[in-house]
Amino acid sequence: MAEPKTKQHDGSVEAFLETVEDRKRVEDCRVVMEMMERVTGEEPAMWGPSIIGFGSYHYVYASGREGDWPLTGVSPRKQSLSLYVMAGFDRYEELMARLGKHRTGKSCLYVNRLEDVDLDVLEELVRLSVEHMRSRYG
Repeated sequence: MAEPKTKQHDGSVEAFLETVEDRKRVEDCRVVMEMMERVTGEEPAMWGPSIIGFGSYHYVYASGREGDWPLTGVSPRKQSLSLYVMAGFDRYEELMARLGKHRTGKSCLYVNRLEDVDLDVLEELVRLSVEHMRSRYG
């Protein structure tokens, strides 16, 4: 079975952030990182080349594939700030309606500018997702 490509490693979060050209994106990322550290009680760690993760959980699929992934995380991508909300968004419809301007993927929340979203709602979303993941995966 293939190894997951994205793994936690001991690379420097600060060194990674220094490589990001868009300084506003880095500022936004730092705000989100502070919030995620507060919510999880975990230090930031690099996952793969560009994800800053907080905490971790171990998953096992019915297929037998398994691995580890951060409880939550953020990446200052070129097109948008990507936040990893591992519980997904279906159970948080009311919060999503109040969040502000964003797009979503399966477990990714994409925000162009942090000013476009309500930070209190964002923190509640991350907190509920982390609680859900911790209760599901121990």
